[in-house]
Amino acid sequence: MRTKLHRRALLAATLLAATTSFAQGTSSANYPNKPIRVVVPFAPGSATDQIARAFTQKMQESLGQPLVVDNKPGVNGMLGAAEVAKATPDGYTLLIGTNSTNAALKSLMKKLPYDQDTAFAPVAYMGQVPLIVAVNNDVPARTLRELVDLAKSKPGHVTFASASTSQLVSTEMLASMAGVQMNNIPYKSGPAAMTDLIGGQVMMFTADFAVMLPQVNAGKVRGLAVTSAKRSPAVPNLPTVNEALGLKDYELIAYFAAFAPAGTPPEIIRKLNEAVNAAAQSKEITEKFAAIGFVPEPGTPEALAQRTRTETAKWAKAIRDAKIEPQ
Repeated sequence: MRTKLHRRALLAATLLAATTSFAQGTSSANYPNKPIRVVVPFAPGSATDQIARAFTQKMQESLGQPLVVDNKPGVNGMLGAAEVAKATPDGYTLLIGTNSTNAALKSLMKKLPYDQDTAFAPVAYMGQVPLIVAVNNDVPARTLRELVDLAKSKPGHVTFASASTSQLVSTEMLASMAGVQMNNIPYKSGPAAMTDLIGGQVMMFTADFAVMLPQVNAGKVRGLAVTSAKRSPAVPNLPTVNEALGLKDYELIAYFAAFAPAGTPPEIIRKLNEAVNAAAQSKEITEKFAAIGFVPEPGTPEALAQRTRTETAKWAKAIRDAKIEPQ
């Protein structure tokens, strides 16, 4: 009797597994058959938002379904990332991740509401941009060297805005390597920080080209340097931080990538990867963001996984070196 019951239980389990597998296969084959929610963990108008909207518009052409951008800013991207981490892994919720959400937060926060290393399935790397160090026009510093000299003469006098991990760490790392003390003023969004930089409520702001370059070109703020290892073709007149201060090892860039909740079926990841890569290779994306220094880099999910591990270690070191205490 026990043997028959055991056989029946085994048969039922086998049929259930087969049914589940068939259902998943069918679901993947028909994917996508409804709109896809794309969570942007930063404010509208930010570089992440601008790049996400351009990419999703192109991805719709490949996937045949609308991709709806949902801005969920807060805590350096943590709030939006947390929503995706707990979402159903069916390919209908994506995260536009950055160096904040998928590399640095692990070192910036004492505790995250998800495991940064295991909560997400890498989909595709999108690209990267350098940042611009800029000051309010009334600040008596025409160069980055002069700003550092000002900070040395008045420790804590120079205030700087930050609304993301890259903005915070880039400035704290610069201050640490230059041997000066600056006062951080946190903001909820890059555009809000930019408004206060223009208005003189803060003296300095380091932000991506999408937010900063239009204001520099319009003369509303004064650009001092770029944070990349090489000068940017978009602003060839601006020196690198290394050039301006006589440093060798300063480099900090912002990057963007697509992630899905962990457990998303591989076939769905493959379709999404192809759509992101097609967008990255499109003439529209290349031309639209060339002026802000954005460099698209299509690649595999495996390449993004490796890059994420490397960047996590890199940002952990940068945060330690800048003496930023976890919150």
